[in-house]
Amino acid sequence: MLDSQEIQAILPHRYPMLLIDRVLSFEPGEFAIARKNVSINEAVFQGHFPGNPVLPGVFILEAMAQTGAVALLTLDQFKGRTAFFGGVKSAKFRRVVRPGDTLEIKVTLEKLKDRIGVGKAIATVDGEKACTAELTFIIE
Repeated sequence: MLDSQEIQAILPHRYPMLLIDRVLSFEPGEFAIARKNVSINEAVFQGHFPGNPVLPGVFILEAMAQTGAVALLTLDQFKGRTAFFGGVKSAKFRRVVRPGDTLEIKVTLEKLKDRIGVGKAIATVDGEKACTAELTFIIE
């Protein structure tokens, strides 16, 4: 398990763009499972949407990418580097995510060649699918 300080030692993201609160489990180069506690105090809810707060889908995708980056950047050959989005395929949003929800995110890496990785991602709330996607990462 990794807390926010340990996550920040791996990822370059900081508030307000660090979108995972805890890594529950991971295996370098294989998978990572993370948690994001969605709070009404997040600035995005001031404008998305007043009176009807909804976590934007791009924030869910970014949280998925950060989760996958933990699985990649904990490999010895990538420590201290940065993982960028190389692409998003087949993203499907299946459930609205609101303040008070806890997102559990799992990214399983399926391909890794040189500095390119591909992973399958799923985000759930209370066991219900919120988002699924295939993510491509480029390591710089």
